[in-house]
Amino acid sequence: MTGHTLLAGLLFAMPAALPSQSMPSDSAVLAILKARVDTGRYAGLVVGLVAPDGRQQVTAYGPRAGVTPFDGNTVFEIGSITKAFTTAILADMIAKGEVALEDPVATHLPAGTKIPGRDARQITLLDLATQTSGLPRLPGNLAVTDPRNPYAAYTTAQLFDFLAGYTLPRAIGAQYEYSNLGMGLLGQALAHRARMDYEALVTARVLAPLGMHDTRVTLTPAMQRRLAPGHDEAGQVAGLWDLPALAGAGALRSTVNDMLRFVRANADPTSQPLGRTLSMTHAGRRPGPAPTVTIGLAWHRLAAPSGRTLVWHNGGTGGYRSFAGFDEASRLGVVVIANSAVSVDDIGLHLLDASIPLAPIPKQRVAISLSPDVLQRYVGTYDLAPTFSIVITRVGDALFAQATGQPRFPLFAESEVDFFLRAVDAQVTFTKDASGAVTGLVLHQGGQNLPGRRR
Repeated sequence: MTGHTLLAGLLFAMPAALPSQSMPSDSAVLAILKARVDTGRYAGLVVGLVAPDGRQQVTAYGPRAGVTPFDGNTVFEIGSITKAFTTAILADMIAKGEVALEDPVATHLPAGTKIPGRDARQITLLDLATQTSGLPRLPGNLAVTDPRNPYAAYTTAQLFDFLAGYTLPRAIGAQYEYSNLGMGLLGQALAHRARMDYEALVTARVLAPLGMHDTRVTLTPAMQRRLAPGHDEAGQVAGLWDLPALAGAGALRSTVNDMLRFVRANADPTSQPLGRTLSMTHAGRRPGPAPTVTIGLAWHRLAAPSGRTLVWHNGGTGGYRSFAGFDEASRLGVVVIANSAVSVDDIGLHLLDASIPLAPIPKQRVAISLSPDVLQRYVGTYDLAPTFSIVITRVGDALFAQATGQPRFPLFAESEVDFFLRAVDAQVTFTKDASGAVTGLVLHQGGQNLPGRRR
């Protein structure tokens, strides 16, 4: 879960999808990882692949000198992939007759909890699980007091207070809007229904049955010893994130070996003990964030031009990025985890389908310091399209960019008007008029130069 968001990935676009493939060789995977770590873009990377017959391959590269080498048992935060575990709990509870998809979420929360509705319709478990509840990405009363652990102080009481006063902006179920708040609320409801906390519930219903002993919210001493230190967008060591009120949205820590168990159980509906139950979470139920994407219960389904479907989820926290997915037809599965806050989506999708190109490795850029007074000149909203804007904010001597429906990313200055992002390969150039007043910006990404006018 990034401060930012739990959906870590390309800043403004989904990658195009093409045909699928069989398991790539270890040497081919290593070449991909080496190119990214050796240029300094990532501190380290681990990739796990699982074939339909259960054969597994783990390839690791990094981290930087002085740190224990990575392997399949190295521990990382997996951020938003936690959402797929939350909907796995949901599927198990449905299979056992404890809840139903059409249940209003309010019926599984403490008595008196007020949940916003609209047009005589209540938010259901299905609405939350498909990111179509109408709830925002994050609660508006989230006051970040510690940017290194931004959700740690946010309480369930604050969450319920926010919900009690929130007005939904659109009809429930009408539109996909990625909501960490919504999935955190789903986790709260399922835990309340089961009369146990989220960690105990996910352990009992998913982790223990699958033998995932290295996946937990609270690190065991053994996991702590194998934890890879995270790194933020600037390459500095980042702390872990705690999400007591929103655990179902992004609180889990895991290893590639454990995640391969989860991916295989999802990819093979005949697997025991949860294959049939997990398959309930994969069916496309509502439109997703792009024309080629639908959403099941948390899982995103990318329709390739070849006719194949890639089922995936990604995640990110302050110092980690993750990807887990599988080819629905071939049942090839992949897990990619980095201890850097830089997207790994392109690696995961490419390994599932070689025709999906890897993102070009960005050229190395050197950041310079600008005074807060200079940075303040750029603060504002820039419209690139009628429904798409970039909001520029400043916190101290740091500038941030947040696009419509996207996470907030730090901007790093190369010159007084040229800035770049480290989380994705994108740059921003601010434009001025003859008097020197800032009038707009140009977003440089994916070979395009998109102008935006300042409001």
